[in-house]
Amino acid sequence: MTKTYGRVHALDQVDLDIRSGEFLTLLGPSGSGKTTLLMVLAGFTRPDSGSLKFGDTEVIRMPPHRRDLGMVFQNYALFPHMTVAGNIAYPLRLRGIGRAEREARVVRALETVQLGGYGGRRIDQLSGGQRQRVALARAIVFEPRILLMDEPLSALDKKLRDRMQIELRHLHEQLGMTTVYVTHDQREALTMSDRIAVIDHGRLMQLGAPREIYDRPANRFVADFIGESAFLPVRRKGAEILCAGRPLATESPAPEGEKLLAILRPERLQLLDGSVPPEINAFPATVSELVYQGDSFLMAARLEDGTELTLRDVVRRDTFAELPGPGSAVTLGLHARDTVLIPDDGAGAAP
Repeated sequence: MTKTYGRVHALDQVDLDIRSGEFLTLLGPSGSGKTTLLMVLAGFTRPDSGSLKFGDTEVIRMPPHRRDLGMVFQNYALFPHMTVAGNIAYPLRLRGIGRAEREARVVRALETVQLGGYGGRRIDQLSGGQRQRVALARAIVFEPRILLMDEPLSALDKKLRDRMQIELRHLHEQLGMTTVYVTHDQREALTMSDRIAVIDHGRLMQLGAPREIYDRPANRFVADFIGESAFLPVRRKGAEILCAGRPLATESPAPEGEKLLAILRPERLQLLDGSVPPEINAFPATVSELVYQGDSFLMAARLEDGTELTLRDVVRRDTFAELPGPGSAVTLGLHARDTVLIPDDGAGAAP
């Protein structure tokens, strides 16, 4: 699938299979092309080239209303002059469903999104979370083949957003409906998805399960965009992987090429004290900052080559004051099983 706007590739030869019944998230920064891809699926955007099949049916020229899709927009797009029930019943009226059947389906949809008894309320009487549920009920009331969602939680506060992520996941498991979800929030994608498609500049950078995407990123962009990471240049010399001239222990297969990068994630690093086992990679560093964060602490440190990295760990009772402060020399460790290598493609940090 390709779509251009002038010289900009909104979609650059995207090739993607979405499994029946799965929850697939399109994840990427602003302007990456994820919403364009969703609009192509919905039929609101026509690609320049490519094929789009629902099952064995080519739908690239099929109008949106014939694609059997439910859609939840970022701003919900609810009708303020209608009641909750009127909003939910609207797609049923368009499809010529009789009044009795409409009313029964609206009641079921409201129960599904935990808004039973709210049918007579006006939209302006609802909270943000309730409006989001009404938009979802309207999208599922006619039992579409596919549900498309364009950042539907972005307007909610963090606490409600976190709760709705779990509720949407449970609802998906209950309905078994193929769902394609757009977000730029990495944690949201990791929480909700069966698989994640990471997109940047219109290109599909990696497709996989959340744990695969996080633990085994395919390239620097994915590693930098999902989670926090520092990167150390390493080199292949025969059968060995060297970092700063010293052998680097790793349990993951090294990608092809002489120049590689080791990924250092804050939660995988540890403070070493005493002898270092052979399965631990040791990195001498100097503490530049130590921050108390309630249930954890964050330590910023600088390696001998100037690389900045952070370590995050649980605060042990009454031991925070004993941790080395700024200016202290420390040794940071990374277990071989957590030492992941990616190609050094020369790409910079993700936006």
